[in-house]
Amino acid sequence: MTVVVPHYNYGRYLPIAVESVLAQDGVDVDVIIVDDASTDGSLEVARRLAATDDRIALVEHEVNQRHIRTYNDGLSRATGDYVVLLSADDALTPGSLTRSVALLEAHPEVGLVYGAVEWFHGDLPAVGDARVWWQTWTGEEWLSRIVHRGRNSIVNPEVVMRRSVYQRTGGYDLDFPHAADMYMWLQAASFSGIGFVGGPRQAYYRDHGENMHATDFAGATDDMTQVRDVYDRFFTSDGAGLPQAARWREAARRSVAREALLRAALLECTGAPRSVSAELRAFARATYPAAVGSAAWRWSSLASDKKGSFDSPRLVRAVENTRWKIRSRRQTAVGL
Repeated sequence: MTVVVPHYNYGRYLPIAVESVLAQDGVDVDVIIVDDASTDGSLEVARRLAATDDRIALVEHEVNQRHIRTYNDGLSRATGDYVVLLSADDALTPGSLTRSVALLEAHPEVGLVYGAVEWFHGDLPAVGDARVWWQTWTGEEWLSRIVHRGRNSIVNPEVVMRRSVYQRTGGYDLDFPHAADMYMWLQAASFSGIGFVGGPRQAYYRDHGENMHATDFAGATDDMTQVRDVYDRFFTSDGAGLPQAARWREAARRSVAREALLRAALLECTGAPRSVSAELRAFARATYPAAVGSAAWRWSSLASDKKGSFDSPRLVRAVENTRWKIRSRRQTAVGL
């Protein structure tokens, strides 16, 4: 198995990520660190790590190529039957790769496996023991469910793919800097099964306020626009031949619009500028015109009602916080 670790100015996190890979039991791993022309001395950290273990290879970019090209460069060098893309600020949980490979070995029709992640700040938290269980879907079964989510339901460090599946997708698409991973998941589902490892968390995702999604991609609708565009591209190209392609595309647009309205409601009641929620509502209208007047539309309007007889923003905030907790628990429980 090959684990690719793209790296830019994350020398303070890199040793933890690499050690989490090398410490995996039950699998043979090699690591490819791709330094994308770091400017803060982090390259020296990568060089020291590569010098300590012959399972680690280091690729040094002379010119910064940005994240998508860096991902593809590293993965194009992989030699293992299975591949993982692990950001330098994330980490794998103990036994993660063994659990994923066991599912893949038992189900040759499955091309991509993922699981739940543990979000954390600071030091890696302990992950409790839990009974391991599997869920598998045909690609079409998984697609029929995912189009109703309105967002990318997979974070990324928890994913293990067959290298042959990655190669068939053509790699991360430069057209979608915010959602190239999601596009790849959809592509994989168009010709292979999807698996979920339940029970223990499969990876750690570091939330430190400097994550690429939080710093490089400003704008309330940027991510959501790309999610919508990913669905549009997929169901008119790679997935156009699927029997339910047209219906699933419409369902995806409806769910993305709903997600935008729910986000507008939450931002409205947490003090964000009114222009932000207005932008999201306009995006929802353009994405799925029938969203106007829907329950989600009325809910987003309620969040801005500060003249009513009760505290509407407070109610919306409480409900939305509960909704997100339920979503998190549902994904941990069933993978979607």
